[in-house]
Amino acid sequence: MAETVTITVDGVEIEVDRRLSLLQACELAGAEVPRFCFHDRLSIAGNCRMCLVEVEKAPKPVASCAQSLMDGMVVSTKSGVARKAQRSAMEFLLINHPLDCPICDQGGECDLQDQAMGYGTGISRYGEQKRSVQEKNFGPLIKTAMTRCIHCTRCIRFLDEVAGVPALGATGRSESMEITNYIEQGIASELSGNIIDLCPVGALTSGPYAFVARPWELVTTESVDVMDATGSNVRVDSRGREVLRVLPRLHEDINEEWISDKTRFAIDGLVRRRLDQPWMRGGKGLEEVSWERALGAISQHLESRDATRVAAIAGDLVDCETLFTMKRLMAAIGSPHLDCRQDGMAADPDVRASWLLNSTIAGIEEADACLLIGTLPRREAAIVNARLRKRWVAGGFSVASVGPADDHSYPVTELGNVTDTLRRIEAGESPFADAVKPLVIVGKGALARDDGDAVLGAAARIADVLGAIQEDWNGFGVLNVAASRVGGLDLGFVPAPGGLDTAGILNGAGSVVDTIFLLGADEIDTSNLRGAFVIYVGHHGDRGAAVADVILPAAAWTEKDATYVNLEGRPQRAQRAVFPPGDAREDWRILRALSGVLGVPLPFDDLDSLREAMIEDVPHLGVIDSITPAPWRPFGSTRAMSDEPLVPAVGNFYRTCTISRASPTMSLVTDAFLPGVAQSAPCS
Repeated sequence: MAETVTITVDGVEIEVDRRLSLLQACELAGAEVPRFCFHDRLSIAGNCRMCLVEVEKAPKPVASCAQSLMDGMVVSTKSGVARKAQRSAMEFLLINHPLDCPICDQGGECDLQDQAMGYGTGISRYGEQKRSVQEKNFGPLIKTAMTRCIHCTRCIRFLDEVAGVPALGATGRSESMEITNYIEQGIASELSGNIIDLCPVGALTSGPYAFVARPWELVTTESVDVMDATGSNVRVDSRGREVLRVLPRLHEDINEEWISDKTRFAIDGLVRRRLDQPWMRGGKGLEEVSWERALGAISQHLESRDATRVAAIAGDLVDCETLFTMKRLMAAIGSPHLDCRQDGMAADPDVRASWLLNSTIAGIEEADACLLIGTLPRREAAIVNARLRKRWVAGGFSVASVGPADDHSYPVTELGNVTDTLRRIEAGESPFADAVKPLVIVGKGALARDDGDAVLGAAARIADVLGAIQEDWNGFGVLNVAASRVGGLDLGFVPAPGGLDTAGILNGAGSVVDTIFLLGADEIDTSNLRGAFVIYVGHHGDRGAAVADVILPAAAWTEKDATYVNLEGRPQRAQRAVFPPGDAREDWRILRALSGVLGVPLPFDDLDSLREAMIEDVPHLGVIDSITPAPWRPFGSTRAMSDEPLVPAVGNFYRTCTISRASPTMSLVTDAFLPGVAQSAPCS
């Protein structure tokens, strides 16, 4: 147990952990201490001097962010000495500030603006000309106005310590000091947008959001991200019917207070290439039709078809309510052919532990070693990667990888890209000497292969061999990349007995299967689908819509109330921020209406009754924001693995789904940071 000390803050005596800084202790005592450079998740800098307080017997005011605690300390944050010191620090900070609040995007959300109201003098005694600083090129995502910079160095420390990409630093001293990227290159980090939130002034603002809106014009909605399977908590800011920005929302167990650049900046793809009207293919190609005609055409087509020749494939962004409704509709029709794994990823439908990150994201901080198998966390789950780096920074943590080499943000021992390495580890050649709580993390690159079940089985056995499976610790995890994957597997959206999986459906299109529902499934090979009648339910005109005979426009993730389950098995609720465009409707409502037209009406007409039925089938989906541990038992195949090398699951981090592919911003970032990666290549 940590040692505690007793201190007095503004007359209030409290007992606190000795490891805290004086500033943190003052906050626990209820005192408000201004600050700019201090941040709970970054190292101490002590640059801004805004947090000066008076400490009894100290010869001068003390920077509370850098002051350690001593038993018996008597501190005043509101005395005349403290107030004078704080006002003086504010006066110095404003000497060279351009004071251009009316044209600054940070206006209304600016720490400097807020604290100047409390600690500013209202006048300046500085008569010299203000300094001017040349703007920097940080890439297409971050807009700079470096004359406003107060040298808090939060951006430098974040990129060094959290992101693991030391792209920024300080040059010069005193008035000549500048924050710069040294060699005039953009910041190529998947987490770079977080320095916009960290900047306490308007020096770093969002490039795509520049001059778009003021904060008081926006309506804020709490939601969860679907750009990957992490389930980062976000707030969606909208004006009218358009989403204007996405910002992180604090969740200590998932994303802390960070989000990836794709989550933050891909939102301009929500208004481009949208499907807002039903379409049907005729003699002259696709033509706009009414909902009645589109649903009637599907009903007429299915009337003369054998139900066992109907199939459904779900995409990566589908919510649990839609998956549950589609599964019920397929059961009512009488078809066993359905799958939520459009990439063919291996999983044992009877063992939930085979598709979860069982350690949980926060549990990564308890591990002392990690074996990566066929996964590149920096590209596949940037927030999980940040948690791995956080654990490495804490010390006593080693990482080894079997799979393609990559530019990791922490030291990784590359064990080669051959499955024979897995055989040797399974036989007892441990890459870790004395690991007590090891992790084994398997990625899509290892499981979405023809022998994925064999790799899954080998990974499970390796977890046992390394000691990752203990009574109070399960260090086996699958790093899913699709927001819909865990929810789909939890709901059993997999082939029923005698049913075909995704590969079987695609290979049998036009012969064994003649009608295929695509629920936002765009990451598949659509070349074989021309021989089948394709019904596409989705929100963007992407690959699936291009081969569809009937297109039913659906709502995107910001346009519906929905449940998603993240990669650790945590159900979370997204809330509608804006309404879908045109005649688009929520996916589950489309399928419910279709069931009525087909003469097999599903027994729910509203979201509440749908969720009741869904939770009755899968009870843990009703325990929102909680993780139901999965029992461990053997899974996977014991057959031999192929000698083919493992391939990366994500080629272009910035363009992995229909929304990010429709985003002009993600296209610009791809050109800036990944010039050799094809824009149209499937990435997820």
